[in-house]
Amino acid sequence: MCGIAGFVGHGDGETLARMSHALRHRGPDAHGDWSDPEHGVYLAVERLAILDREHAAQPMCSGDRALVVAFNGEIYNHTTLRRELEATGSRFVTSHSDTEVLLHAYRQWGTDLTSHLDGMWALAIYDRAQRSIFLSRDRFGQKPLYYTINRGVFAFASELTGLSQHPAVDRSFSSLSIRKYFAYGFIPAPHAIYEHVFKLPAGCNLSVDAQTLATRLTRYWDFSLEAADTHHDRNEAELAEELRGLLQAAVRRQLQSDVPIGVFLSGGIDSSAIAYYAARETTLPLETFSIGFDAEGYDESAQADRVAALIGTHHHAITLSSAKARCLLSRMASRMDEPIGDSSIICTHLLCADARPSITVALGGEGADELFGGYDPFRALKLARMYSRLVPKPVHRAIRLVAARLPSCDRYMSFDYRVSRALRGLSYAPSLWNPVWIGPLEPSEIAESFEDGSDVESIYSEAIELWDSSAGADLVDRTTMFYVKLYFQDDILAKVDRAGMLNAVEVRSPYLDRDLVEFVQRLPSRFKLRHGRTKYLFKQAMRPLLPEWIVDRPKHGFAVPMAQWLRDGWLAPAADGFPGGPSSKFTTRKLEAHRRGTENNALFLWSLWLLQQIANARVDP
Repeated sequence: MCGIAGFVGHGDGETLARMSHALRHRGPDAHGDWSDPEHGVYLAVERLAILDREHAAQPMCSGDRALVVAFNGEIYNHTTLRRELEATGSRFVTSHSDTEVLLHAYRQWGTDLTSHLDGMWALAIYDRAQRSIFLSRDRFGQKPLYYTINRGVFAFASELTGLSQHPAVDRSFSSLSIRKYFAYGFIPAPHAIYEHVFKLPAGCNLSVDAQTLATRLTRYWDFSLEAADTHHDRNEAELAEELRGLLQAAVRRQLQSDVPIGVFLSGGIDSSAIAYYAARETTLPLETFSIGFDAEGYDESAQADRVAALIGTHHHAITLSSAKARCLLSRMASRMDEPIGDSSIICTHLLCADARPSITVALGGEGADELFGGYDPFRALKLARMYSRLVPKPVHRAIRLVAARLPSCDRYMSFDYRVSRALRGLSYAPSLWNPVWIGPLEPSEIAESFEDGSDVESIYSEAIELWDSSAGADLVDRTTMFYVKLYFQDDILAKVDRAGMLNAVEVRSPYLDRDLVEFVQRLPSRFKLRHGRTKYLFKQAMRPLLPEWIVDRPKHGFAVPMAQWLRDGWLAPAADGFPGGPSSKFTTRKLEAHRRGTENNALFLWSLWLLQQIANARVDP
């Protein structure tokens, strides 16, 4: 796991050093750089050494010096690929470096190497003979990769903090990206918060001509759900058994490491299943980590303690208090790189910081909810369809007005919050249900808060395109596409990567194992949602392994008492904001209503506060 950076065009070693130094938190173990000043090519890596710690320095060159790679990630099938490549004549220098496998794989298969990889990655390979740079990002976007083509320069980096150290980068905020941020709670790829800066989308490659800077973006993989029922002749027990085998194999593959490894344990079924298999694959007691809160309704630590005792792990627990949050927030926000409206990044950050003295790698449960249909909106789909068909718009508006009179409550996922969220989503077309359900602002509020208006089609273009492109699928599968391809990539995975790498912790996700994902892609929606029960097949598969108090426990998200913190007044956005942000009049009204307790505007106010902190932290070169 590393931070990578590089550029082609004007600049020098000092420019590269500034870019690389800004990424030092991602890789505190070693620094490496490579340059070809004659052709204006510069690469750098800040390394967090996980595999072959002594002999796999980066950037790494091929034996003939014709290829150079800068790599961030882990390739879980590198041992298998090494044997396959050796059989075709490749000769390796390192004993078990997955980085060296990439060099030989590129030489053997060219840009098609990504179809052979199982893992998470953001990589750049410079081909000196072809004078080209090949960049790639893993299938789900676990590892970030930003780039820009501006002022005669192509530059890339793992984070904006590194990329923005190059003088060719435009640091002005993108007005469209800001609107998308308040629509979704995150900025969907390929957009980024800065103008002329892009995220390489998950499952994509980018080829760059190092002489002309001409680029070619190609998609090598895309998440899709099979229309045909390929499991029609198999019973539930057979599918559950296959699922257990796939998950066990995924955990085994992702436990490979030359440094200490553990599991983040929330007490829910997703992380408990990972911990169960990990404990059986390790000889020493498994290290597990959890976080609790001093606010009623948000603390899962007792459940995590109980799971750890059941599985027999060496468990570590930490409590996040309001006082601790005050000390943490400003420092964390200034290093956030790009805003994410998901406030659980606070506890994820603290969890990684607490785990770092004991481990360098952690397994997490990310991906299970998205792939198996675990979120609350999945249960609401049938009622939502009936409601939208039967309730006329004037009546719907009246119902929203009545619901708005419900007293606002700060408890986790309170009744009034669920009702107001559900009703506001149903005010719009089905293609907007999911983003409006989870976003900080709804379309009418975006139009009101941004003085130059808004264009719903452009702001929600990603959600609309996904919905329309899956017109033949049922509501469960169409919603799955939204959560997997948008929310997961640019909220959940981005949150985990930033929180982890700010503390030099690599977080892996066994649910994203290639074989397991292919199984899920062929799984009909009736095995995800059945009679209002989410993650149906996954829960059935875990019943022989885990007790009912884990399997049937109601979902409890990773959340912080943000509404109370904002109501207490110690955390609040500035009403005047900044140019291009929501209007001060709108912000003031939302802030006052939240403090009075008549509305729960925590998601918007937190999102705005975080954006303001990032804006204030910008320092022009």
